[in-house]
Amino acid sequence: MKTIYVIFFVLLTLEFQSCSSIPGASEPTDEQINAESLKAYQEVKAKAKISTNKEWTAMVDRVARRIANASGENFKWEWMLIDSPEVNAWCMPGGKMAVYTGIMPVLKNEAALAAVMGHEVAHATKRHGKQRYARAIKGNIIGAVVGGAAILGGQMLCKTSTCKTLSGLTGAAAGFAITFFDRKFSRGDESQADQVGQKYMAEAGYDPEEAIHLWERMGAANGGKAPSEWMSTHPSEEHRKSDLSNWLPEAKSLYSRAPQKYGLGEKIKSE
Repeated sequence: MKTIYVIFFVLLTLEFQSCSSIPGASEPTDEQINAESLKAYQEVKAKAKISTNKEWTAMVDRVARRIANASGENFKWEWMLIDSPEVNAWCMPGGKMAVYTGIMPVLKNEAALAAVMGHEVAHATKRHGKQRYARAIKGNIIGAVVGGAAILGGQMLCKTSTCKTLSGLTGAAAGFAITFFDRKFSRGDESQADQVGQKYMAEAGYDPEEAIHLWERMGAANGGKAPSEWMSTHPSEEHRKSDLSNWLPEAKSLYSRAPQKYGLGEKIKSE
C-alpha cells in the first residue's frame, strides 16, 4: 500500500510541475475555493455530533454573528458547535466556522471565545488558505490527483481527526479537505490572525485584553504536554502574549469606539 501512496504523490508532483507550465494558468478564484469549502463543511456537519448544550450554542451563535459583522466580509457565514473533547476551532474560506466543545471550559468566558473566533475568522478574511489550496487545485487539475490519493483504500490520507471524517469527498473537494485540515498555517499567518482577530473582538464589543489572558490559560491547560491540534503550529505562548500586549493599545482604541460593549461577556459554565 505504501508503494501505491508513493505513486500517487509522484503523479501529484508531476501535475504540480505541468500545471505551473500551462500558459495563462491562474490561481483559483475565491468563488472556486469557497465552493469546495462548502462541500467539505457540509460533509463535516453531516458526520459531526452537534452539541445540544443550549447555553454554549447560544453563546457561539451571538459571538460568531458579532465577529462576522466586525470583519466586514460579505461571506455566506455559517457556524456550528461540535460535541467533541478536542480543544479546537476553525474557519474555512468563505466563512464556514466550527467550535469544539472541548475548548469551551478552557476559555472560561465569552470574550475569550471572541478572541478564538476572531483569530479563526481572520485566517479566512486574510485569505491565508488560498495559497495552500491554490497549489492543490490550480487549474482544476491538482484536485483530481489529490482526490484520487485521498480516497485510496477508502480513507483520506489525513492525520487530523476532522480531516479523517471527510472520507466521502472526492476530487477537488478532497484536495481542499487535505490542504485545509492537514497543512498548517505559517507562523506569519498565525501572528497576523492574532493581531486582526484581536481587532475584530474589540470592534465586536469584547475587551481585547482578554486575548492575552486566554493564552495564559491555554498554556496552563496544556500542562507541559504536546500542544493540541489547534495550538500545534501557533507561536509560543510567551511570544504570542508579548505581541498581543504590543498590539493592545490599538485594539483598546477600537474597543472604546464599539457601539456596544460586552466586556468579558458571560462566564462559560461547565456542562
